[in-house]
Amino acid sequence: MVEYTVPRKLWEHPDPESTNMGRFRRRLEHETGLNFPSFLSLYDYSVNHRSAFWDFCWRDFNLIHEGSYTKVVDETARMDSVPSWFEGVKLNYAENILFKAAGPYTSPSVISTIGKEDNKIALTEVREGGLEGATHVTWGELRRRVGRLSQAMKANGVKKGDRVAVVASNSTDTLVAFLAVTARGGMFSSSSTDMGTKGILDRLLQIKPKWLFMDDWTVYNGKTIDLRPKMAEVIRGMEGVEEFQGIVSQPRFQDRPADVSMVPRTQALASFLAKTKSNKLEFERVDFRDPFLIVYSSGTTGQPKCIVHSVGGVMISAMKEGGLHRGHTAKSVGLQYTTTGWIMYLGSVQPLLFGSRIVMYDGSPFLPDLKSFIKLAGEQRVTHLGISPRYLHELQKNGVQPREVADLSNLEAVTSTGMVLSDALFEWFYDEGFPPSVHLANISGGTDIAGTFGVENPLTPVYVGGCQGPCLGTPIAVYDQTVEGGRGAKGIPLEEGVPGELVATAAFPNMPTMFWGENAAEVYFNAYFARFDDVWTHGDFVMIHPITKQVIFLGRADGVLNPSGVRFGSAEIYSVLESHFANEIADSICVGQRRPRDADESVILFLLMKPGVTFTQELVNRVKTAIRTGLSPRHVPKYVFETPEIPTTVNLKKVELPVKQIVSGKIIKPSGTLANPQCLDFYYQFAEVEKLVDPKSKL
Repeated sequence: MVEYTVPRKLWEHPDPESTNMGRFRRRLEHETGLNFPSFLSLYDYSVNHRSAFWDFCWRDFNLIHEGSYTKVVDETARMDSVPSWFEGVKLNYAENILFKAAGPYTSPSVISTIGKEDNKIALTEVREGGLEGATHVTWGELRRRVGRLSQAMKANGVKKGDRVAVVASNSTDTLVAFLAVTARGGMFSSSSTDMGTKGILDRLLQIKPKWLFMDDWTVYNGKTIDLRPKMAEVIRGMEGVEEFQGIVSQPRFQDRPADVSMVPRTQALASFLAKTKSNKLEFERVDFRDPFLIVYSSGTTGQPKCIVHSVGGVMISAMKEGGLHRGHTAKSVGLQYTTTGWIMYLGSVQPLLFGSRIVMYDGSPFLPDLKSFIKLAGEQRVTHLGISPRYLHELQKNGVQPREVADLSNLEAVTSTGMVLSDALFEWFYDEGFPPSVHLANISGGTDIAGTFGVENPLTPVYVGGCQGPCLGTPIAVYDQTVEGGRGAKGIPLEEGVPGELVATAAFPNMPTMFWGENAAEVYFNAYFARFDDVWTHGDFVMIHPITKQVIFLGRADGVLNPSGVRFGSAEIYSVLESHFANEIADSICVGQRRPRDADESVILFLLMKPGVTFTQELVNRVKTAIRTGLSPRHVPKYVFETPEIPTTVNLKKVELPVKQIVSGKIIKPSGTLANPQCLDFYYQFAEVEKLVDPKSKL
């Protein structure tokens, strides 16, 4: 029998009953007549009595809405049918962001703006390098700007259900566009400015937006880049898309907007706004499950999948996670480091629901030096800071101790996500890095659910490793990963302490409402439900600690690439190679390498050359340039090597996972489905890749 030890305890809340979740628990106990002595008992109730739990949440959270429901959800419906929640309710995302501040059980007919007075600061915009030039925007100004842009969108033909996209920085203009689109009942999609034209078009050509709002300049790592050539490329790529009306150029520098008169079908934001003089706020309330946000998968099997989230599902999940698990209030100040191309952009905005102030940062967190970003958090009196394990690792590696370089007396929690947080970083965080009172919140979930499976809570201690526990109302389990699976195949649950596949076993409100595009229903089913019958398979390899109930993430169950927390699919790399190097490269395989000693994942690209073509450093340079241009600098592989053979199945499908495991230091038994298992022997040498790059390297 395996004996499990309790990891080192690092933190616990000094007064759990004083927290939002503590008060919520008492209200739920009063409502039900039950007793929830622990977080786990509260979680068990939330997943075993889903209708009762979510009904209570709906009344407790008091979102601005109209209409009523007779049933929360059909609990007998199959999960893969994507059942509806709260049918009969209508609401609007922007309306709740801009006005919702009422407490539990306040009548929804009374809109309280306590905490959201016109003259109170709603957000602070900071550019790369620190506070110089920081812009403060009040709630009143934010409402006026959203009203003006939403009226201009109305004048320019945007209506309920239309898609509007942005390629933009984390700025006030982008937030205003987001809220204006959703005020109209439209669907919003965002991409970061460092994404290549091909990556942008892979998304836009699927969703066919009516308008694209795009920054005219971008600034990163000390460089200012003119985006007008990229605008022209996008316009050419969108030819023939009837729905597309053109680009609206957002001035990144308000005092010097770029002249876009030479860019076809492109107009300045000022011209777009000139279509109306009204700044009246009007909100199109839509059904709970109506779509409002499109986000994108990593693209491991071709084009990125267009994941569509419902307005109600995202909002009720945000209230649960932000309000209960994270403890946001009107006094909170949130700073999430993110680009607009990641689901954490949504997370960076949602503290506004609680009347919190948010700090929006655009640029590199390492300029002008490693201390500047943490100093910013101190100067802005940030209470909730969101970063990545990579950022923490850089601080640790360079001897930067945040508690010694900034006043972090206001800091309550640090959220870390995007990749696995090592045990060493857990201990460094408390032993050397941050004040011991700060709650380290290691979370995991993502784009697929616009929320979390593993998340923090204030009722249990933080131990070394993994996530504190599951998320209320989201039923999870661990299934045997060795089971073949397939349509109708029943998964086998594993006992706690045994690693396996992370699954969700019953429907929850923030499941995607649909996928966008051709064969959308089939693509949705295959993405989550094709492996095990009627459960959601997420693709993470996890274990639940039998004593602490931590959800310990051990890596991806598939071949998603994840360097520095930036997730993307190998298919994006293959697409560039096929487009630009078809005459030189016969095939390729792209995998992530993360050995037990590695703090981060490295991407290795192997190229199979066409007969008669020589593998050279000049070719490697061209490949890297094409990937950087077509996708982004973050997609560029760290290593590129020649390979004599690509492993494939008998059906000639290339197989990435065994190569990923081998270069990550594992000895594997080849699957019987491989047509050429002997070729895997070649890849074992790359487990010591540094010796191949530099023979003198000592590991």
